[in-house]
Amino acid sequence: MIIYTDDLVEIKPIELSEFFNGWKNNPTPEKLFTILKNSSYKVLAIDDESDKVIGFINAISDKALSAYIPLLEVIPEYQGKGIGSELVKRMLKKLEDYYMIDVVCDESVQKFYEKFGLKKHSAMILRNYDKQSGKD
Repeated sequence: MIIYTDDLVEIKPIELSEFFNGWKNNPTPEKLFTILKNSSYKVLAIDDESDKVIGFINAISDKALSAYIPLLEVIPEYQGKGIGSELVKRMLKKLEDYYMIDVVCDESVQKFYEKFGLKKHSAMILRNYDKQSGKD
């Protein structure tokens, strides 16, 4: 069974080592733990049989008007089982009182987010790929 939590108390950085598959310069498990700890909101998916963190979503917010969802990750062996969808649903429930909820994503996953009522829009971004592992 998959359990969902926003509590990091029982989570150790080493349990976050299987994420960011395909990234050339991914954040370390310690950096990911810091990202989650510092996020305004987060939801983690845990396989209760193995106590393994298998997915997460986070949001950064001004806690008044807007929120941004920068990361949604599910480790490959658990993809296609509805876990990502459940993480998005739970996060959108947490953010339902905000005016602006933004996700910037690759075109290949836009249809996924459309299922939750998000609409394709234009955005401007800057990516410093040499900093992909996070700020020191």
